[in-house]
Amino acid sequence: MDFIEEMELYNSAMDNAFNLITGRMHLNDMFVEFEEDGDDDMLPLPFNPFMTSDYSDDTIDLVIHHFSELEEYEKCAELVQIKEHNAKKNR
Repeated sequence: MDFIEEMELYNSAMDNAFNLITGRMHLNDMFVEFEEDGDDDMLPLPFNPFMTSDYSDDTIDLVIHHFSELEEYEKCAELVQIKEHNAKKNR
């Protein structure tokens, strides 16, 4: 795998994480779409979705950082709101 392919995989993992964290997609739907696309590797994600049902602040921060580097500030704002909601819920 060359550098470009690695960056595409990383970007795909961050897009998938964003979709899961925001509830735009559910994990089962993501697997179906992944299989329909003919991808025979594993679904790219920056975390193991089977280990937790909640996303840690560190995970959300990682995704926020990624999208801030791409200047996709609307996505960052949505993730910050989710992070703040989680903090209120856990008090």
